[in-house]
Amino acid sequence: MEYKFSDKVSGLQASAIREILKFTSDPDVISFAAGNPAPEAFPKEQIAEISAELLRDDPILALQYNVTEGYTPLRDFLKNWLKDKNCFHPEFDDLIITSGGQQANELSCKVLLNEGDTLICESPCFIGSLNAFRSYNVNLVGVEMDEDGINLEKLENAVKTQPNVKILYLIPNFQNPTGRTMSLEKRKAVYELACRYDFIILEDDPYGELRFSGENIPSIKSLDTEGRVIYSSTFSKLISSGFRTGFVSAPAPIIQKIVVCKQVSDVHSNIWAQVVSYRFMSTVDKEAHFNSLRAIYKKKSDLMCSYIDNEFSKKISYVRPEGGLFVWCTLPDNCNMNDFCKKAIQEYKIAVVPGNSFSIDENETSHSFRLNYSTPTDEQIKKGMETLSRMTREILD
Repeated sequence: MEYKFSDKVSGLQASAIREILKFTSDPDVISFAAGNPAPEAFPKEQIAEISAELLRDDPILALQYNVTEGYTPLRDFLKNWLKDKNCFHPEFDDLIITSGGQQANELSCKVLLNEGDTLICESPCFIGSLNAFRSYNVNLVGVEMDEDGINLEKLENAVKTQPNVKILYLIPNFQNPTGRTMSLEKRKAVYELACRYDFIILEDDPYGELRFSGENIPSIKSLDTEGRVIYSSTFSKLISSGFRTGFVSAPAPIIQKIVVCKQVSDVHSNIWAQVVSYRFMSTVDKEAHFNSLRAIYKKKSDLMCSYIDNEFSKKISYVRPEGGLFVWCTLPDNCNMNDFCKKAIQEYKIAVVPGNSFSIDENETSHSFRLNYSTPTDEQIKKGMETLSRMTREILD
């Protein structure tokens, strides 16, 4: 039988990263292609203790349906926590728990965009969000980035020339895939553009608590006085990626529509994970836990970057991250990036992600590739980076 798929999904392709990860079933391959939290970062003992207590003392809470908006104690905790960070404004915001940050972004798009409306994003951009946006047949427009975030001149030009610009999607902190962080000056300028041209900013912040160097920068949401910023985040990098516990702080009318769409999508997010997340965040020393995560990722990042600094061909440039999970490397213009990435995995047994996987148009030219330091062990980073360093010298020098 010939299957005729809907216009919304017929053009969607499987995640290039997921396809690359198939090669990692080969035990000889070292993968720098994933984006998973470090196994040692999971608070396993505390989660086991909280879960056992919950299932012993209040099992029906963990096993029964709950409200779509999310477990009330967790929502109240998040409202107060985000209020302290100026990411929740009680006078006009509300909050919902989602199935990870991915659903937060997808539902925000669903409630605000009609087919043909324009969504602008950074280029390159997180592939998971790109496919979510594509599924609604929006006019997806990428704007290239400077070292300190999206290029303002090109952003304003896109806003003025593209039809029905509704949303600007940004990852200001340790952006996936580039690891770049948007400056405060640029965050203020972006918000000013949103006010001037009347569009919504969707601020995705999954890595904000993972800053291990430099100074914290206020969120765009903290600048919001007009109710035009949606702030999405997640516990995936802080407690457990498998919990799929994310959250959205946004103006109440937007949250009300997200609630309706979430009822259609999955009724509510996993209640056991929500309760465990709440009890973890409300009983454990959060800062001590976050500091332990930062120490893990700083060590891994420094280890990976030391090989780029000292062993890579000097013809490769890179963005040294101040947090998050990724390093963005750029080859010289005369080097074919896709051939480089294929050679890395097929001949050198090192998996990296080609830069055009994160492009609006995957056929456009990219000279960059993404490395991840959170998933591999320190020994794998050493062995893999020694091999990749040798490869860069053999090909480029």
